Amino acid sequence: MPGVEHAIDAVAITAQLAACVREAGALALSKFRSPFKSWTKGVSSPVSEVDIAVDELLRETLSRIDKSYGWLSEESADDPARAAAERVWVVDPIDGTRAFIAGLTDWAISAALVERGRPIAAALFAPAEDALYLATEGRGATLNGAPLAASDGPRIAGARVTGPKRRLDALARLESGIVPLPRVNSLALRIARVGAGTVDIAFAGPESHDWDLAAADLIVQEAGALLTTFDGRIVTYNRPNPVHGALVAAGRARHETLLRLMQREPAAFA
Repeated sequence: MPGVEHAIDAVAITAQLAACVREAGALALSKFRSPFKSWTKGVSSPVSEVDIAVDELLRETLSRIDKSYGWLSEESADDPARAAAERVWVVDPIDGTRAFIAGLTDWAISAALVERGRPIAAALFAPAEDALYLATEGRGATLNGAPLAASDGPRIAGARVTGPKRRLDALARLESGIVPLPRVNSLALRIARVGAGTVDIAFAGPESHDWDLAAADLIVQEAGALLTTFDGRIVTYNRPNPVHGALVAAGRARHETLLRLMQREPAAFA
């Protein structure tokens, strides 16, 4: 019930999330590169019957943990009552649906438990790459069981950067020594790779949603990095409108340097 608080074991929740995303990932992988129905919702957002099936599976399995938790998913009708819930599941059944439909590997199942606006347990599974990222608030993050640590140091020169081309071009004008990487289709994976240290800076364009971000946010945080707005504000989840502006993720020292550098050309990063 809203307003009734009780302690939970976030480590146990993370383990349950891991089992859930693995099961969901097995379902998605069984349909990967096979014939399935897909269509466009809204203006240009792709969706497939696999997204829907994975969403239904995740909702069924996660609801068994605690029926009082709210639910927010890209592929479910939004219930405004979830904004009043103390805790809410935030789920993207397939983050990177375009990649999934195209037969590329950079898509993932993303699930997090958000408490009072911030994620406390997270699982992100990329089945086609057999990559399972887990994080628990205050307990660190792992990739396939190995501890994660974001790349260290304040330097922007030499940094490996991924995200929308406009952001990479703007940063290259300020620091010619960056190393542009191909854009990762799954935004959650793009951000999580900062935590893994294989990406130094990841940009997210405007119009990202809670379900794209919540799990990856906790992963980078627990790996020693930050995901914030361009003026340094952390992301708050489970608001009535779950849409966010442009964001950037980087290791803490590099993140501080980066925000100062971006302030030299604010129009390019507006």
